[in-house]
Amino acid sequence: MDDGQAIGSGRTWFAAGMRGIFSLPALMLMLSFVGFCAFTAQAGIPVEQVVFMVGAVWALPAKVILVSSMLSGANLLTAFVAVTLSSIRLMPMVAALVPEIRTEKTPTWLLLFLSHFVAITAWVFAMERVQAVPREHRVTFFAGFGITLVLANMLLVVIVYQFVAEFPPIVAGCLFFLTPVYFLASIWKSARHPVIYVAMVGGLVAGPFFYWLAPEFDILLAGVGGGTLAWLAERTWRKRRELSA
Repeated sequence: MDDGQAIGSGRTWFAAGMRGIFSLPALMLMLSFVGFCAFTAQAGIPVEQVVFMVGAVWALPAKVILVSSMLSGANLLTAFVAVTLSSIRLMPMVAALVPEIRTEKTPTWLLLFLSHFVAITAWVFAMERVQAVPREHRVTFFAGFGITLVLANMLLVVIVYQFVAEFPPIVAGCLFFLTPVYFLASIWKSARHPVIYVAMVGGLVAGPFFYWLAPEFDILLAGVGGGTLAWLAERTWRKRRELSA
């Protein structure tokens, strides 16, 4: 294969990203969306609103928080703040992914547009595969995957909405749980530094404690606590290494 064939065209790499819809991360997410669809159907949210929510909000936990806020009767400001706090966790993912896919010629508006498609599944998929893509086509590759994934899940909601209303809650809950389990396993496997293991273990251990202490803010506090613990551990380890050098 010559260099031209190896690099390929933008259309070729966009199609390669689209084929990622058949990958394990995408299939896990689609199963989770079936569970979310059952949740919204049982909550009485019209299918057209659910489809719009999938395209506009995108990250699954944020949508669950939004629907839960609606069902609890929370006002618009409260729902907005809750969804915003949930979505802030995606900022480090965007910050980690953008340097891997952009070039000097990549327009800022395009990166801002594609940041909408950065969520757990898209981030894991891209970080695992983007190194094998020529840098000048990485934005195109990610666009092919992210856009296809969103559109596929919007179509999935349209198709399954009428069939999942009678799902037992335990089934919908198990489907919901697939995505975070896969995410944790993927991050653990792809971790390149011990500090990541410390952060994950610290967050997982702190989660039940903070759920008992402050159930409204348990995930936020566990994440901040686990991250802070990891930062302190890494800082201490680095100082000891410098002193022993």
